[in-house]
Amino acid sequence: MATQIQQILRNELDEARQELEQLQQQLEEKPEFGLGTGSTGSFTWEMALARRDRIAARIAEIMEALERAEAGRYGLCETCGKEIDPERLEIVPTATQCIDCARKAAA
Repeated sequence: MATQIQQILRNELDEARQELEQLQQQLEEKPEFGLGTGSTGSFTWEMALARRDRIAARIAEIMEALERAEAGRYGLCETCGKEIDPERLEIVPTATQCIDCARKAAA
């Protein structure tokens, strides 16, 4: 099971890295900003910039999950120490909390 999860995480990591590379290429050409000089490309550029930040954060989450798997801590709630439901991990493979602790944290 652990190696299956690790493979899923590695696949997600590869996809995220590819997406990040594509976004980096899009961001190389910065459109003009400024009063009366802006283009419609500035909105697209800013959206790509925000997306890049989200993808970079996702890569960090995946790498942390892989580190937990290698250390034998994957699937354990970082708050209470209980096992995270396997169904939750299938949906959110980078989950660090069981559903109960995640609900408490969100409240």
